[in-house]
Amino acid sequence: MANRQAQTNGAPKTRDPEFYAGFSRFEIECEFVQSLSNPLYIQHLAINKYFDDPAFVAYLDYLNYFRQPEYLKFLLYPGPTLRALELLQQEQFRKDAINPGLIEAMAREGFEAATAGL
Repeated sequence: MANRQAQTNGAPKTRDPEFYAGFSRFEIECEFVQSLSNPLYIQHLAINKYFDDPAFVAYLDYLNYFRQPEYLKFLLYPGPTLRALELLQQEQFRKDAINPGLIEAMAREGFEAATAGL
């Protein structure tokens, strides 16, 4: 015990499981869910077979809490983010996400929506 406290300057060493590299779990999840609005990132996940992992698919389902108003307000681009999250709940979309044509169409639609009226 004395040795452990000596290594931590007298303060007991604690580890908060809700923080990783200085960021809260919420901050990490918010950053990740927003990255799903990027079709090229979705394609990257498909190519690397993340969608084949049931635990990852369950995590995508878990992230639906961002639809609730108290969390939705933290999304910079809620429309594209939630649409991507909705699509990723569908097994067929997860399979099709490896298709470059689909990803190109999603990117084009996103660009057109973002620049409409400019």
